[in-house]
Amino acid sequence: MMDLTAQILVIDDDKAMRDACYQTLSRQGYQVELAASARQGLTLLERISFDVILLDLVMPDLDGLETLKKIRAIDPEIEVIIITGYGTIQSAVESIKAGAFHFLSKPFVPDDLRYVVGRALEKRRLDLENLYLRQELKSKDDRSVLVYQSEAMERIIEMVARVAPTDSTVLITGESGTGKGLVAQKLHQLSQRSRRPFITVDCGTLVETLFESELFGHVKGSFTGADANKIGKFELAQNGTLFFDEISNIGLEVQAKLLRAVEERKISKVGSHRVIKVDVRLIAATNKDLTKAIKDGTFREDLFYRLNVVLIQMPTLRERKSDIPLLVQHFLEKYNNRLRKNIRGISPEALDLLVRHDWPGNVRELENTVERLVVLSSGPYLEPADLVFAGTILNQSSESAAVSLKDLERNHIIHTLQRFDGHKSVAARALGIDRKTLREKLKRYNIE
Repeated sequence: MMDLTAQILVIDDDKAMRDACYQTLSRQGYQVELAASARQGLTLLERISFDVILLDLVMPDLDGLETLKKIRAIDPEIEVIIITGYGTIQSAVESIKAGAFHFLSKPFVPDDLRYVVGRALEKRRLDLENLYLRQELKSKDDRSVLVYQSEAMERIIEMVARVAPTDSTVLITGESGTGKGLVAQKLHQLSQRSRRPFITVDCGTLVETLFESELFGHVKGSFTGADANKIGKFELAQNGTLFFDEISNIGLEVQAKLLRAVEERKISKVGSHRVIKVDVRLIAATNKDLTKAIKDGTFREDLFYRLNVVLIQMPTLRERKSDIPLLVQHFLEKYNNRLRKNIRGISPEALDLLVRHDWPGNVRELENTVERLVVLSSGPYLEPADLVFAGTILNQSSESAAVSLKDLERNHIIHTLQRFDGHKSVAARALGIDRKTLREKLKRYNIE
């Protein structure tokens, strides 16, 4: 996939060479700027961010090697290709030692130029990708699987399939734990950008003062603690997808800068005026009512309309109860493997209790519950008694709750006695009651 957003600067005092480079590279779809002198090139570099610079080694106003050092000081990530008619082994070695990517001797044919520039851009892309992998993959796990059979989720997946191939901005709304992040990942996986990075901005955990640096990056010395240049999330997501999770947590000042970036597709690092062109697909998610936030003055209406091009509203787990059996089985397999347990399944009675629960925390709460049950259960199957033992609170109607709690206690006592081979004293201690209370409960529940 060619990076058509690639910015290339040619610095050469030879007009014929500048024009030849321009013709060759612009035909490849690259955006090319020209400078007739080193100082003119450095002035452009102060304003615009480039991916690759073609630099003549011998120019009248400033030595090429000195210019190279100044370029590296301004932006150490730029790949610099030295071009010169005075190519010697010594000058090549010196330029590469000073940080040049490659060396081309004049005259060179267009194919050579295209090849070297392509390699330089590929190296830049790989450097960014490696940084992305270090930052993002450490938190990646098997939660990226969407498990469903309900009509409510079928409609969501159908919408995802239609929207994903486009570059339209998507706003995903829904309660916490409904799977907004998984749907965002699915949109990326089914898009034309799937081979490029999927970068998440967790707006719920970032400190307000670090938002701008996290999004746009910063230059060394731009604020206290900025002891090195930093690449922001926009740059990391170049040609990929940028996902803002819980976007309602961004303050108004950063919202204004984000709006500008969305509209202009350009950013500047904190402490720098240099413009960086960005090409990213934006997805945002929130569990808040943004229309109410607009009325309250905490969210910009213009940013809302920029984000709300396509709206996906995630159903709660209460609205997709037919998915609960599938989800329980999925999480059982996941935590059996992770915790090296061998829970074979769940009894119909226990599953019925899980299905009837309201799940205010949605799929995330269900997953945490199943993990806890796998950790604490000793039998081959999850039973109602395991739910009590694990401290799982299930809300139902008052009538069914009264019946189920009685059944749960009875089953829990039986389960505990079985665990301790019928030893009542040991079972009573495990239950947190004395032997006399246990005898009374055994009589009340007609347990032999």
